[in-house]
Order: sequence, then structure tokens, then C-alpha cells
Amino acid sequence: MNAYAIVILAALVAEYVLNVVSDLLTLRHLRPTLPGEFRDTFDEEEYERAQAYTRTRTRFGLLSSTVGLAVLLAFWFAGGFEGLDTLVRGWGLGPIITGLLYIGLLVLGRGALSLPFSVYSTFVIEERFGFNETTPATFALDLAKSLGLGVAIGGPLLAALLWFFGATGPYGWVYAWIAVTAVMLLLQFFAPRYLMPLFNDFEPLAEGTLREAIFDYADSVDFPVDEVYVMDGSRRSNKANAFFTGFGANRRIVLFDTLVEQLDVDELLTVVAHEMGHYKLHHIPQRIAISVLQTGVLFLLLSVFLQVEGLFQAFYVDQPAVYTGL
Repeated sequence: MNAYAIVILAALVAEYVLNVVSDLLTLRHLRPTLPGEFRDTFDEEEYERAQAYTRTRTRFGLLSSTVGLAVLLAFWFAGGFEGLDTLVRGWGLGPIITGLLYIGLLVLGRGALSLPFSVYSTFVIEERFGFNETTPATFALDLAKSLGLGVAIGGPLLAALLWFFGATGPYGWVYAWIAVTAVMLLLQFFAPRYLMPLFNDFEPLAEGTLREAIFDYADSVDFPVDEVYVMDGSRRSNKANAFFTGFGANRRIVLFDTLVEQLDVDELLTVVAHEMGHYKLHHIPQRIAISVLQTGVLFLLLSVFLQVEGLFQAFYVDQPAVYTGL
């Protein structure tokens, strides 16, 4: 328990406590009955159901975060990071492959820990409140696709990062920053067209009153839109939602089919106006810029602390390496 361990432990616990306090305040301020001033707007039974749903989800989140932190601390103080490092080093596969296996096994372990909570969330909580439409087959296929994309995209990128930090000297963090930024920007173009359709079907909004109203509104606010898509969100849930993604030629507004079914034209226009607002206020470029900046700071700090043995000692790791530092 050197100074690095104390700082990291304090940060983990402080974040956990902050989230717990926030959740407890949420639970404290939930009201079982509909406020009088909203009785002409909301259905009382639906309001009670929404309150019960929020209460259940919040308590479940408290449980999952508590288990996650407890397992992390147990793994840490039992010497799990060093034990895993000893295991993968023993296979004698070189620093990059060893690093990929080390981080990959940690990610798989984290995924295995979260899987029961995800299953319970989908097939118990969402089912209890009448939201779930996900079949076990869809759930398993989503999991397999996500894992495959993680390996196909994350694997080569992680290998590049390990190589940059290990082979390009003091400016390795700059090359790593450039590589991650390039992938981040490329995904803004490729994800809407090629990755999202792996999970859902996207169809152009059919001709009719709604389509005309959306395009007329877009013209009135000078919003350049080529197409509005409808996504089969009902494959997994009957919740209604919409989102705005991409930029340039790949910019698109997506409406869940459940949203189109549940709202009238005027109500849908308010949802579309919200999504167009993200474009007008430049939210996606801003978020990308913030992510790029955060990534650069992260890699700069990593390049500094890779030279500090105390960081590795805090996690009981005997032989410092790029992958354990990361």
C-alpha cells in the first residue's frame, strides 16, 4: 500500500460513494403518487409504474456496482494482476501477444462478471415491467457480435498501442494518440453504414404525412438531411427512442419503430427537433474533440507513469510492462 495505491484506492472508493449518494437521493425523492398539477397530463397508473421501475433499476444498479467494486478490490489485493501476468508471461509469446492476452483475459473476466447482471436486467427486470422483447437467441447473438467486433477492431488497435509505447521511444504516446484518433474518426463514418446494421435493420421512413412533416420542418430550420431512418428497436424492447449519429454524408436521424407507432406526427416532430438540436449545437464534433483531448492526456500520463515502478508495485506487479501499465 504505497502512495500510488492509496490514491487509486481513494479515487475508486470516492467514485463509488458519490454514485451511491446520488442513487440514494434519487430513491429518496421518488414519490408514489402523481403530483396534483400533472393529473391532466399523465396517467396515474403509468406514473406509479415509472416510479417503481426507476426504484427497481436504481437498487439493481447499486447492487451491481457494489459487487463490481468488491470483486475488483479482491482481485487487486489477492495479487490477481501479478498472477495473471505470471501466467501469460510463462507462455513465452512475446510482449505484444502477451499484452493482448493479458488485457483480453481481463476484459473477458469483466464481461463474465457483468453477464449475470445483464441477463437478470433483460429477462427479469425488463420483462417484469413489460419492456423486454429480446429473445435468448438475440441476446446471445448480440453478445457474440460485440465480442467479434471487439476482437476485430480493438485487437489490432491495442497491438498498435503496445508497439508504439514499446518501440518508438518517448514520443510513443503521440503516435498512439494519432492512431486512436484516426480510428475514432473512421468509426464515425463506418459505424452508421456498416456496424450498426449488424445489430438492427434500418429502413428509410416511408412516404406519407410524417415524412413530409419532418422534411418540411428540416427545411424551416435549415437542417441538411438526406434521409430519416426507422430502426427495428422492437426487436429488443418496446421502449421508444431516437438518436442522431455521424456527420457529413453519413449523418442520419434514426427513429425507433416503437416511437413511430406510439406518437402522433406533432409529438414525433418534437423528438426530431431535439435530435436536430444536437446538430445545430455541434454536439457530436464537440464530443469527438473532448474524447480526442482526453485520449491524448491519458496517453501522456501513461508515458510518464510507465517509468514509475511505484505504480506497478501498488498492484503487486513485479515486472513492469506496457500492457500492465495500461
